[in-house]
Amino acid sequence: MDSSNSSGTSYPSLSVGEQICAAFIIPIIAVFDFLMFSFANCFEHQPPRYNKHRYGSELLARLAHQTCFTVNEVEALCALFKNLSSSIIDDGLIYKEQLQLALFHNPNVENVFLERVFDLFDEKKNGAIEFEEFVHGFSVFHPNAPMEEKIDFAFRLYDLRQTGFIEWEEVKQMAAAVLMELEIELSVDLLDAIVDKTFADVDADGDRRINKEEWKAFVVRNPSVLKNMTLPHLM
Repeated sequence: MDSSNSSGTSYPSLSVGEQICAAFIIPIIAVFDFLMFSFANCFEHQPPRYNKHRYGSELLARLAHQTCFTVNEVEALCALFKNLSSSIIDDGLIYKEQLQLALFHNPNVENVFLERVFDLFDEKKNGAIEFEEFVHGFSVFHPNAPMEEKIDFAFRLYDLRQTGFIEWEEVKQMAAAVLMELEIELSVDLLDAIVDKTFADVDADGDRRINKEEWKAFVVRNPSVLKNMTLPHLM
């Protein structure tokens, strides 16, 4: 199979196993990089901004009880949340533009992976992330988070249209967007072949879409798909 890009640069041939996993691993790595960027650049390297919103010890303890975090870890997330939520409008909420500003230094930059992370964190679907939602969203990346939660999060990440299925076009869209951001140019034929091979291995009933049971079986056979869903800061 030809894996050269349009500029003539050749990429190493992908093994069958790599072809099966590549379309799913690449977008998860992109999401993981987003989370790591948040920790490194919005928490460790910036002094906490003054924020008029306060979160009491009762709330912190409740969130620790609801998630895999300790109270101290919830407090660290609180500092990160305050930095993000006060960057444009200090109303105790994170809007998509604030994440865009933090990651790209431009509140108007559109990014498919940021949008997916935002949508998954925004539990109430009201266009803003509250502190409780922020902690809940990060919890799935904790080393002690149940594998079922990680599998479900990854499934919802790829279910762009929220139909309850991962469709062929969705996987191609996500993989193509990541490759574009990484400035890697694969031929259309190679990208289609990778997605086709993925579906041949995952789509047990051959209906050209992946349901939750098929996804879970695939991840169990290929645990590397979720290997990036753990924040090393918490290990």
